Amino acid sequence: MSAPAVLTAEVAAVRELADELAAITTRPWTLMEVCGGQTHAIVRWGLDQLLPSGLRLIHGPGCPVCVTPAATIDAARRLARRPEVILCSYGDMLRVPGGEPGGDLLGVRAEGGDVRLLTSPLEALALARRHPERQVVFLAVGFETTAPATALLVRQALAAGAANLSLLAAHVRVPPAMAAILTAEGNQVQGFLAAGHVCAVMGTAELEDLVERHRVPVVVSGFEPLDLMRGLVTCVRQLERGEARVANAYGRVVRQQGNPAARALLESVFEPVDRPWRGFGVIPGGGLGLRAPFRRLEAGARFADLPGRPEAGVEPAGVCISGAILQGRARPMDCPAFGSACTPEHPLGAPMVSSEGACAAYHRYGRRG
Repeated sequence: MSAPAVLTAEVAAVRELADELAAITTRPWTLMEVCGGQTHAIVRWGLDQLLPSGLRLIHGPGCPVCVTPAATIDAARRLARRPEVILCSYGDMLRVPGGEPGGDLLGVRAEGGDVRLLTSPLEALALARRHPERQVVFLAVGFETTAPATALLVRQALAAGAANLSLLAAHVRVPPAMAAILTAEGNQVQGFLAAGHVCAVMGTAELEDLVERHRVPVVVSGFEPLDLMRGLVTCVRQLERGEARVANAYGRVVRQQGNPAARALLESVFEPVDRPWRGFGVIPGGGLGLRAPFRRLEAGARFADLPGRPEAGVEPAGVCISGAILQGRARPMDCPAFGSACTPEHPLGAPMVSSEGACAAYHRYGRRG
């Protein structure tokens, strides 16, 4: 089948699912997709505009870049200003604003700080080997999807005796954030589309615990239009029947047990810890911290004057309402700065910085209402 024919068939299948949604939806429902990759697909393809009246789709916290608290960025910026330090992280992190005056890590690099972009955590170990006279600090962010790669870095660094490598660890866990959304005052979420890539690593056991505690349906979904529409149909069918269970609408990738090797690596290095999320505050069990044998690699243990972890993840006060957007309580166009004072070139909030942020999606695809 040719590419145009495949596209035509997919469009027809999406429309059929939209018709099915309209046929089965008999009352108002509010669903949330958790992952920013899903948000971008929904906005890009206009899937939310195909939903029947009364079915509302709101956007969740999106990505670890979006939810890394300003105080963590400030700590990274202070480290990057030290002449003996090479501070490295993923690309989007270099543009996330902190809470202190002066902007982001790119601003520190413009001032002369040694800030480098990595595409793999193991590049940090290679940097440490090439520069034994310097201290290499890796700002490690990511959901459970990227944390195993950081765990591999930690194990290799310890085995290699890399005394000049440390981590400013900011990995976060998705299910505790979903629980925080459900228990927040004024919560409106009645069902979730769960992030397929996280479940590909972790499996569905934690989601099953979430459903058991909160009695809301959770449907594991992928990132293509058909994946997302199937996920929506599956979730609404449960709601209409009064059911609450975990359903896997991404079976070609996700298995109930996840990836056992990746999970074992992750669990050997990290343990759940309370962690602040930008826009949320501290989420119990919302992060991953190094286990006891590996804590010598924490940047806080290496640099005596580095402040302890921030006790809050709220956004700095200002015109930007990214905190409410991250919680799904507002849409990007509700922000008075959206598209004017806040753009991808001059972002005020993390959701406009990240390639998976909701504000970036709405701006990129011209959504203003």
